Amino acid sequence: MKEMGEPGFRGKQVFSWLHRGAVSFDEMSDLSKPLREKLKTQCVITVPRVARKQVSRLDGTVKYLWELADGNCIETVLMQYHHGNTVCISSQVGCRMGCAFCASTIAGKVRDLTPAEMLDQVLFTQLDSGQEISNIVLMGIGEPMDNLDNVLRFLELVNSHDGMNIGMRHISLSTCGVIPGIRRLAELELQLTLSVSLHAPDSETRSRIMPVNRAFDVDDLFDACHRYFQKTGRRISFEYAMIDGINDSDWQADLIAKKLRGMPGHVNLIPLNDVVESPFKPSKRVAAFQKRLESHGLTATVRRSLGGDIDASCGQLRRKAMEEARKGEDSQ
Repeated sequence: MKEMGEPGFRGKQVFSWLHRGAVSFDEMSDLSKPLREKLKTQCVITVPRVARKQVSRLDGTVKYLWELADGNCIETVLMQYHHGNTVCISSQVGCRMGCAFCASTIAGKVRDLTPAEMLDQVLFTQLDSGQEISNIVLMGIGEPMDNLDNVLRFLELVNSHDGMNIGMRHISLSTCGVIPGIRRLAELELQLTLSVSLHAPDSETRSRIMPVNRAFDVDDLFDACHRYFQKTGRRISFEYAMIDGINDSDWQADLIAKKLRGMPGHVNLIPLNDVVESPFKPSKRVAAFQKRLESHGLTATVRRSLGGDIDASCGQLRRKAMEEARKGEDSQ
């Protein structure tokens, strides 16, 4: 605002309007008309469009497919828990990490999301649903550590007292194991929850299902996690998708316990969603695996399955829309 010859407090006014969901400068009634006209010529307000919306009949989970200004689509999921409403947002259009059991990565990465596009997911999900958002997880399409500068700016914006004011302790950031990002996050000592998509404790299995392990080996990942805890004092949540015959053996549960010794870790077991393009199937040993982990003194929980009737697995709705668009083009 100062660069435009306006007093600095105008910036706070615009910021406040944007974080209340203003979609045009004309709505900003406490700004002069000449200033609003000037803003129209120099600035753009990003407003995602609801391309699709699915509401679960089972539990009320809402899945959004947002169309961005450039025509790309991303997914956001609104989940209702007893402790409040949680929104799971995307950090990239597509993903280049290549995890074998994930629908998000099938078409590869298109581009990073801007801080505004990440914030829009939280804000417009809240506005469209009428449900106040109290918690955020960066666990949707994309790898947050692969877009860390923009993610950090998003965290600053969504945490602002003049904006949505969602506290860091109500935010979880997930990574498939990009070690430089974990180290950088440790230095910042943010009060968020770091979630690590582990999915296998041994290098051979993890490299098979998660190509990132070839760049950042699981033993180095465990070391980075220990250092993160030592630096921040924050407990890490380890996400573990249970895959039949791949990562659900007792010896793998024992190895997890060994690798986490000396660090208070929480292992969140995830019943695998069936993805048509994936050869992997849900494990039948979730309860036994959980019991094995608990026998070592670890905290192990099983994630409640939500939205099973609405393409719940991350990337499925976007993938379906892309397939339908391709078929439509082929038929013309």
